[in-house]
Amino acid sequence: MMRRNYASLHRAGNAKNLLQWSGKNFLVYVSLMKFSALLLLPALLLPALGVFAQTGTSSPLNLPKPVRRALAQVRPEAMRAHVAYLADDRLLGRKPGTPGYQLAVDYVVAQLKERGVAPAGENGGFTQRVRLRRSTVRPGATASYQPAAGAASAAGLPLDAISLLPHPEQPSAQLPATGLIFAGYGISAPANNYDDYQGLDAKGKVVVVLRGAPPAFPSTVAAASQDQTQIVRTAAAHGAVGVLFATLRPALGGPARLASSTSVLGADGKVAAARGFVSGPGGVALTGTLSAAGLQTLLRAAASDTAQIMRRLRASQPAPVLLPGTLAAQWESTYQDFDSYNVVGKITGSDPKLRDEYVVHSAHLDHLGVGAPVRGDSIYNGAHDNATGVASVLEIAGIYSRLKQKPARSILLVLQTGEELGLLGSAYFAARPTVPAASLVANVNTDMPTIIAPLLSVVPLGAQHSTLAAPVAQAAAYLKLPVEDDPEPEQNRFIRSDQYSFVAQGIPALHLKYGNRTPDGRNNLSEQVKQWRAATYHKPQDDMSGTFDFEAGRTYVQLNFLVGYLIAQNPERPRWNPGDYFGRQFGGQR
Repeated sequence: MMRRNYASLHRAGNAKNLLQWSGKNFLVYVSLMKFSALLLLPALLLPALGVFAQTGTSSPLNLPKPVRRALAQVRPEAMRAHVAYLADDRLLGRKPGTPGYQLAVDYVVAQLKERGVAPAGENGGFTQRVRLRRSTVRPGATASYQPAAGAASAAGLPLDAISLLPHPEQPSAQLPATGLIFAGYGISAPANNYDDYQGLDAKGKVVVVLRGAPPAFPSTVAAASQDQTQIVRTAAAHGAVGVLFATLRPALGGPARLASSTSVLGADGKVAAARGFVSGPGGVALTGTLSAAGLQTLLRAAASDTAQIMRRLRASQPAPVLLPGTLAAQWESTYQDFDSYNVVGKITGSDPKLRDEYVVHSAHLDHLGVGAPVRGDSIYNGAHDNATGVASVLEIAGIYSRLKQKPARSILLVLQTGEELGLLGSAYFAARPTVPAASLVANVNTDMPTIIAPLLSVVPLGAQHSTLAAPVAQAAAYLKLPVEDDPEPEQNRFIRSDQYSFVAQGIPALHLKYGNRTPDGRNNLSEQVKQWRAATYHKPQDDMSGTFDFEAGRTYVQLNFLVGYLIAQNPERPRWNPGDYFGRQFGGQR
């Protein structure tokens, strides 16, 4: 697949191409006004058609005056006030299941009500209950490797080479002695001419995989291919009973920690969402990690050259290996169940038919709580991550509230729990929304916009895979923001935030991030962000004492709103591009 360049897309006038249909239909409508029957057309449809007719040429986006006026009323100080409250020490880092997180829930509900947003949660309220389970492996778990007789190396695995992950559905689990295979990155992507399982029989075996993806893959496809849940599903589809995620990095030493994970439970008590665990026949019995020394031992037993295997993988060539010997395991898991909440509000659309479809503006409300002290502070306030994103959604709600004429489609404002635990709240909502699942048409997600410098260009992560690229180009052009490719594809940001939960349900989604432009013309903002990340990201220092540019935050709000508004106004539902990887993987395309 060829990766698109956003800047060239914008210069080529892609917005014009997308809106050609709407412009033509507007002209048809005008010509048919001679017929009295069309006088019955609801007047409320005219604003939707009007916006798109005006953008059906190469001229700039001509927004209705009320929309321009509402956009201009976004205030940086309002964003600052939201962030200051949500990142206050009183909320103790907004960890799901704590009183601090509940304070955050109460705050955003009150703010949505103040903006005239209607409840769209469960039982007529603003919240959706998310039942979380924290699972931990009990001491005494065992994983024993039995080398095959006559293998190239008869050595057993080093002590603590394997760390078993808890089983969130079975308090006591075991795996009888079973064979092993090495399947590269654990990826099976025939449409991309790549399959780590070629020539391997995985049925009834434990699959050992490395984290990574073929360098030949486009960046977003490479990121999605590394999703642990997808790797487990792929292994299960090939008949595997277990997956060990191996590393090439040597152990840092120190005492081994008990492995733990968090998942979401459905009403049936089964796991509804989890990172790296799949319930039922689509999953495997055992998951765990394998140390670098353990991987070396298994490959030596197979008389395989690790360096040669890595050269093949780095050349985007599969390197499957049958590993001699067997693995057996026995472990127990303990559980701590607790409730957290997504917040869901609704702005009803103005078109009688399209109002039953929804564009979702989302951001995660949670952060890390109280943890290990760093430079004398133990409260992980999460001001940038993601109080700024929540503030953005609240101010987007404010723009919609100021519009007397609402957009054609309805808008959902969703503040999610459990993002820091593995995108859990968004995964639960996207799979079990509080509105009909088929009515969700697109997701515009805001997570840590990193407003530490002026916003001079943007990167719409994931938009190139669907028709969402066009409203992004329109909105960015209106705000005079160049659109760029991701300056940090190695960060895998596309799958690391809540928009990916919607993608996994076949819903086109995107996540707008900063571009690389800087006021001094050096255009190296990603370097500044890297320094900020090293000093502040996921640390107690992410509080109100840090660096903020709330003017940049104001522009982020306007941009995210405009993208959602244009999607909501377009008579055509967003769709995956023909033959797109995500359309094939999740959207039902062939």
